[in-house]
Amino acid sequence: MYAIVDIETTGGHASANAITEIAVFVFNGAEVVEEYHTLVNPGRPIPLYIQSLTGITDEMVAEAPSFETVAPQVYHLLHDKIFVAHNVNFDYSFLQYQLNVCGYELKCRKLCTVRLGRKIVPGLPSYSLGNLCRSLQIPVHQRHRAAGDAAATVRLFALLLQRDTENAIATALSVGSKEQFLPPNLPPEQVKLLPGAPGVYYFHDRKGKVIYVGKARNLRKRVNSHFTGNNPGPQRQEFLRNIYSITYEITGTELMACILESVEIKRLWPVYNYAQKHVEFSYGFYCFEDQEGYLRLAIEKKRKYTTPLYAFKLLVEGHQLLRNLIRRFELCPRLCFLQKGNGACSPLQEHTCHGACEKKETPRLYNGRVQEAIAWLQEQQPSFVILDSGRDADEQSCILMEKGRFYGMGYVPRDIAVTGSHQLKDWLTPYPENEYILNLLRQYAAGKTTRLLSLNA
Repeated sequence: MYAIVDIETTGGHASANAITEIAVFVFNGAEVVEEYHTLVNPGRPIPLYIQSLTGITDEMVAEAPSFETVAPQVYHLLHDKIFVAHNVNFDYSFLQYQLNVCGYELKCRKLCTVRLGRKIVPGLPSYSLGNLCRSLQIPVHQRHRAAGDAAATVRLFALLLQRDTENAIATALSVGSKEQFLPPNLPPEQVKLLPGAPGVYYFHDRKGKVIYVGKARNLRKRVNSHFTGNNPGPQRQEFLRNIYSITYEITGTELMACILESVEIKRLWPVYNYAQKHVEFSYGFYCFEDQEGYLRLAIEKKRKYTTPLYAFKLLVEGHQLLRNLIRRFELCPRLCFLQKGNGACSPLQEHTCHGACEKKETPRLYNGRVQEAIAWLQEQQPSFVILDSGRDADEQSCILMEKGRFYGMGYVPRDIAVTGSHQLKDWLTPYPENEYILNLLRQYAAGKTTRLLSLNA
C-alpha cells in the first residue's frame, strides 16, 4: 500500500515551522482506497506570502484541529505504508518531526515522484508538480492546496507505475537502495559513479555554481553521508534542495584532499562552507622601517591583505619568539615594542642593546642585525617533502614545504629518485598557502617521519 501525501506549511523547514494542511490518499496501485484531508491550526500566524501562495489564511485555520489532535490518525494512515510525495524528503521530514514531538516514531520507505519522473519519463523541461503534470496532460485542481496536489500526485504516480518498464520503482524500494535519501534534483547516477578513493568533491546548484566543497578519505562514502538521516533543520533542508550535480577530483591521499579543499574554499567561497572561510591565525610577525630609518619588528593582529613573516594563534607565542631574537641578536626591545616608556631600555643598561633606542647606534648597523635575525629565522624553518600514495600504482604523491612555506603539490613517477626541491618543482603545481595548511603540514611532519624527506642541509 502507498500513502500519497501532500502538506502545506508556514515555511520551508520542519524544526521552525508548522503544518497548515494535510492530505493523505491511500493507494493500492490501482485505486484510492482511503482519503484523509484536514486543515491544521499551526499555532502561529501564517506569513502573508504563504497565504498568497496557498490561499490558506489565519481565519481558515483558527478553528481547525492542532497537529497533536490529528497525530494519531495521521500516524495510523502512514506507519505501515510506502510514503509517496513530490519532493518526498520535504513532506516526510515535516511529518516525521511533528509526529516525533507528539510521541510517534515514523519510519517508512519513501518514493519521490520528482526522482521517479526523471527516471521513467526523462527529458522533460521541468519536473515541478505543475509543469510535470502539464507535460503529461494530468489535470491539477486547487494547485498549492494539499488535497489538490495530493490528488494530482496520485494520478502522476499511477501513470509512472504504468510506464515503469525498467523497474525503477522496485529498484528505489529495494533493500540497500540509497536513492530515497538523495536530494530530489541530484541524478543518482552521479552518486553511483563516485570512486572509493580520497579526493575533493563539489556540489553545484541549478546554474552550475559551486555551493559546497568537501574532502574525503572515501569519496563515495563521504558524499552519501550528507544524504542519510532526516535532519529537519533549515540549513540542511535548503542545502539538499539546492544540490543539482556533483563533480570531484581524486587525490593520492587524504592529506592532499585536506589541502585542496582549503585552497578551493578560499578560491570559490561556497555559500554552504562555513568553518574554513574564517580559519586564520590571529597574530603576525611583521618588519617595517620607521621614520628614523630603523627596522622595527612587531607582533600585531593580522593585517588584511598583508603576509606576515610568521603567524601565531596566540600573542604569547609571538612574544616568546621575539624575545628569543632580541637575546640572540642583541636587538632593542623598545624598537620591537616589548618595552614601553621613556628613557633607555633595560638591555642598554645591561650592555646587551647597542643604543639604537637613543640613536647611539646607526640604522645601518642596527638594521644589519635585524636582517640577520630574519634570515636566521627563515633558515630555521623546515624544508621537506611528503611522499605518499599516488592516484595509481605508477606514481607517488608529493607535497613540498620550502623554508617553512607551502610551495605546492602534485604527482611524481615512482621510478624517479627524489633528491631536491628544484628537481621536484617541474612536477608540482604551486598553490596559495594559508595558516590552516601550514599548521596541517607542520603537525603531519611532526608525526609521520617515515614518509617525510628532509631537504634541510
